Amino acid sequence: MKILEKILLSTDFSKSSNNIVDYAIELAKAFDAKISLINVLPDDIKNEKAKSLLNDAAIRQLSAINEKINDKGIKTDDAILEYGNISDKVIQTAYSINANLILIGAGEKSENDAFQLGTTSEKIIRKSDKPVWVVKNNSILDIKNIICPVDFSDESKRALKNAITLTRRFKAKLIIFNAYKIDYPTALISKMDWDEENDRKVSEQTSSFKQFLEGFNLKDLNWDKEIKGGDPATEIRKAIVRYKSDLNVMGTSGKTGLNRLIMGSVTEKVIREVPCSFITLKTEDFISLKLEKRISNINNHYEIAVQLMDDGYFEESINEFEYCLNINEMHVPSLKGLSQVYEKLGNTDYSESYDKIAKEVLVKIWDKQIEAELRNKHLKN
Repeated sequence: MKILEKILLSTDFSKSSNNIVDYAIELAKAFDAKISLINVLPDDIKNEKAKSLLNDAAIRQLSAINEKINDKGIKTDDAILEYGNISDKVIQTAYSINANLILIGAGEKSENDAFQLGTTSEKIIRKSDKPVWVVKNNSILDIKNIICPVDFSDESKRALKNAITLTRRFKAKLIIFNAYKIDYPTALISKMDWDEENDRKVSEQTSSFKQFLEGFNLKDLNWDKEIKGGDPATEIRKAIVRYKSDLNVMGTSGKTGLNRLIMGSVTEKVIREVPCSFITLKTEDFISLKLEKRISNINNHYEIAVQLMDDGYFEESINEFEYCLNINEMHVPSLKGLSQVYEKLGNTDYSESYDKIAKEVLVKIWDKQIEAELRNKHLKN
């Protein structure tokens, strides 16, 4: 079972790139994913000897990084070396190799710079319809707190769906955060009228938030929610600091045509300061469930079923547990697993039924063992 199959890791061999490689290795381990490396060199080098030397050096560097990744038990494709515009080549390659995710660093910026997001990283985010995971400089993959700002749009639905799976996989805590703009009184309208209007807005926003969350599987998830009035970008940045977020998952505009380079204004204001590592999603999920072809090993199916249950894919988990029972109808772990899944789904009758069957099977197995032991003892005598 895979829910993240291939990561495209863009490297420029800078000092911060070493950190990104380590981050990618841990991410690939967490999802049993494969890593594809890419480096893009400038295409305006006129001196052939210099170009050849640069090309050879890049190949050696890519080979060394691939070897480091392989030494950690992670599979890799052949490294990719391209010439031209970095953002364009990275995005084109992500589509050509069907990557689930583009992983990049935030870029080389001084800590004193107001905006920490590098130009190349920003261009990739703007242009790519593929999900982009940007790693904050010097951060490690130790995700304990995830924040997902939502505005009830389709883009934020996609972001939350992926954030929920990440939260389950990393056993983290998820904060679902909504910030809405507050209107302030003017000289033309009394403060009392504005207060009434804002109270109405709070009530509507709270109701919309509740309705929005009803469409998600939050069962057994460590999560909380918060709603704040004010400037949305400012409130989101404050929340990232307040909750000590290790990862921010945000949806952003997935426009086409002339508007396809437009990033959601709130998302843009939040990420350009890189308050923490973040993921932006437009039209594609980076979490995509893919079950391997059927295999006869019951233990493999059982492990897949348990992982699916832990990740919140309850219906798919039921299918795998049932497949185990098709192989061995007395497979007690699968019977107990089905009892647990149906309990999570709130189906008490099914949960109790499978639990009862599991207990009956255990009694039968125990009786058979006692009978076999007595028979062996009798034969020996």
